[in-house]
Amino acid sequence: MPQATDTRLHPIRALRAIRALQRDREDTKQVFLLIEALRGKTTLRQLNKFRATEFGRRALTERPRLFDRLEDWDTLKALPAGTLGRAYYEFMASENLSAAGLVEASKVLKRPPASDDMTWFRERNRETHDLLHIVTGYGRDPMGEACLVAFTYAQTGQKGFLVIALNAARRAWRFLPRQPVKRAIFEGYRRGRRAEWLIGADWEALLRRPLEEVRRQFGVEPAHYYPTIVAAISRAGLIKDTRPAAAMPA
Repeated sequence: MPQATDTRLHPIRALRAIRALQRDREDTKQVFLLIEALRGKTTLRQLNKFRATEFGRRALTERPRLFDRLEDWDTLKALPAGTLGRAYYEFMASENLSAAGLVEASKVLKRPPASDDMTWFRERNRETHDLLHIVTGYGRDPMGEACLVAFTYAQTGQKGFLVIALNAARRAWRFLPRQPVKRAIFEGYRRGRRAEWLIGADWEALLRRPLEEVRRQFGVEPAHYYPTIVAAISRAGLIKDTRPAAAMPA
């Protein structure tokens, strides 16, 4: 019998994580703590939705490890230019990142026992974060992360992502008062709402596909405001342009 998982909201834990993030926005562990505190029943709903799909039923039986595919840089590097997997490799290499980094940061969580399906599904969702950077065209700069979080909230309904997006919008508005910060973040949410459900994607198969083809298949529309903001602040010398190598065109 599957073991119970905690579906309660924990607002006090969430508040602590928010305050810690306000002190240090690079503290990735607090992001995991915030999302976990406000997870509620959203992951259960997402898992049930995943289980209702043909790919989801097969994947939950076979339980492929997306992590292993994303850490196999030799194979990803050998893929043709323009494919999702090659773009992912180039992005991670240029940013000195690895899928193992998110795994390490997530160890801060002290979760109650969950069913094997739930554990696998959570880990798979964690591994998709940087893939979503590539598919959406959002970089790792603060604006790109804020827009991607808004996109992810629209895809998952997890309240923690909403809190992070709103907090990022408030902070960015202070530092970039002349830029359409709020519009860019809301556009990220709107793109996530309009796109097909990427959480349930067969990422292992998609890695070999042309990136633009993947975007068309899932209805990921081009961003307008984010590239405009990045170009403006890059010209001003405020940040470097950290868009993915195959960023979404304006």
